[in-house]
Amino acid sequence: MSDPLSQLISLLQPRAVLSKGISGAGAWAVRYAAFGQPGFCAVLEGSCLLAVDGQDTVTLEAGDFVLLPETPGFTMSGFEPALPVQIEPAAADAADTAQPDMRHGTQDGAPDVRLLGGAFAFDSPDAALLVSLLPPLVHVRGVERLAVLVRLVREESEADRPGRSVVLTRFVEVLLIEALRLASTAQAPPGLLRGLADDRLAAAMRSMHGEPSRAWTMAQLAKAAALSRSAFFERFSQAVGLPPMEYLLAWRMALAKDMLRRQDLRLATVAERVGYSSASTFSTAFSRHVGLAPSRFARLYRSVSTRRADTKSVPPAANRTNGSYTSGV
Repeated sequence: MSDPLSQLISLLQPRAVLSKGISGAGAWAVRYAAFGQPGFCAVLEGSCLLAVDGQDTVTLEAGDFVLLPETPGFTMSGFEPALPVQIEPAAADAADTAQPDMRHGTQDGAPDVRLLGGAFAFDSPDAALLVSLLPPLVHVRGVERLAVLVRLVREESEADRPGRSVVLTRFVEVLLIEALRLASTAQAPPGLLRGLADDRLAAAMRSMHGEPSRAWTMAQLAKAAALSRSAFFERFSQAVGLPPMEYLLAWRMALAKDMLRRQDLRLATVAERVGYSSASTFSTAFSRHVGLAPSRFARLYRSVSTRRADTKSVPPAANRTNGSYTSGV
């Protein structure tokens, strides 16, 4: 049976950008503007406060791990009152990584907290949709496996070894999966993780992900979940944040985008693999959902990939979530 979480991570196509040591002592506070780039933070020792826009303030302690799939504005501080120093994430570019550490507050003496902050990019053209299925803030406490992964990310990012980018990408994928599956609880906000925490809904979701080409009906999905159609519809909509058939459509379109962008497949083949009886029916649905005809979408993103290979950069129009910065998370 298909694993929806692994599939979603694979479609997001994460790639490592950079990571950096961060420390603070005394009275200090930093305020980062919203950027939209995925970010993470691991607390290596000590403690501090993290206030993410729209979320309750949390105390971070040694061993904690924080993931922000689409980094909003946030403030990180010590426990003494301090006026936050404003930081524009885009201005803290890769050139700053030449410094081994970033120190806030009192510059001398031992720090009160030491962290590893990092950012990475999602290369998927559908990142905004896929990220919307994830919680805005993932906070995991006291999991040694994550601490080991974070150490590996830092060691690899600081080294200049052959295959570095490939290894970092794989580490980031594992880090994402580990953090997100640990956050799959009934208390998670509406989205993929909360749906997967419900055994009955998870059975239906695995069915959809496992056979996207099948002509699913509400009755069939409700049967997979061992629920009545009305109970399944209400329970799924509340937990995932989308009605079942809307979620299925969004997933099929994400798969179609990935196939059109990365594979040289006939339109009829793509249509069949995502549950459409004909290329014309699929083309109509895709155009309505995406705003571009499938053939034009494929040409656009293949052209972007070619330019990226030539220039080593991604044009803003190609990926809303790309960029590079080192944040506190």
